[in-house]
Amino acid sequence: MDGFCGGLARCARLLSLAMALQAAALPARAETPVDVELVLAVDISGSVDPEEGRLQRQGYIDAIAHPQVVDAITSGPMGRIAVAYLEWSGDGQQYVVVPWKLIDGPDSAQAFSDLLAEAPVGSGRYTSISGAIDFAVPMFERNGFEGLRKVIDVSGDGVNNRGRMVSSARDAAVAAGVVVNGLPIINDRPNPFGTYTPRDLDTYFEREVIGGPGAFVMVAESFQTFGSAILAKLLREIAAAPPAAAPSPLARGGLAAAAP
Repeated sequence: MDGFCGGLARCARLLSLAMALQAAALPARAETPVDVELVLAVDISGSVDPEEGRLQRQGYIDAIAHPQVVDAITSGPMGRIAVAYLEWSGDGQQYVVVPWKLIDGPDSAQAFSDLLAEAPVGSGRYTSISGAIDFAVPMFERNGFEGLRKVIDVSGDGVNNRGRMVSSARDAAVAAGVVVNGLPIINDRPNPFGTYTPRDLDTYFEREVIGGPGAFVMVAESFQTFGSAILAKLLREIAAAPPAAAPSPLARGGLAAAAP
């Protein structure tokens, strides 16, 4: 046996090398082409009370399976998109609720919504938008999809108060080829801490959060109207429609403002 390949240890090394060379010679697993890879990054910080968290989650459940969204998906060049659902709060507090799924019609859209409906709504402390962006960017790597666009959709009802500067995280995402869109929730009711959402939260998102080609802000006037806002936002993100003309730099009630 020793004369055959110089000993058992040498045989084992040669076998390992042969297997590695064989693996390297194999073609890489093809990634599924899609119109857009979309991470839905949803705020579950302490300022979002249980009722608001439920309304926010239900907005996504309804919107993803909505016939208009499904029609927008199937009308794209590829006729399919990839979506993942992420909840976030403070720095280091990010949770993938639904991992990457292909949506290419009503059945797969409903299946995604069903997974989302079955999962409990999380809750955390503090608000790290930068942490959410930093966590989401690597999610696009080796996810099995290759999109014409990569988008992070950040929704939230407060400003960054943990982690690095939001603009730094945003700039790093844009440098990696990822567009960051924003859905600020302007809520007129006090949060569990007795404070209110900043009235200029939309301006903050416009200035600090969004970035990349065609990036935009779409405002939800409250958690009660969140469902209609996320529906309009998903339709625009999927279709990659050009920014609509508006008389003011920031728009409300289903309209949006694009980044300069």
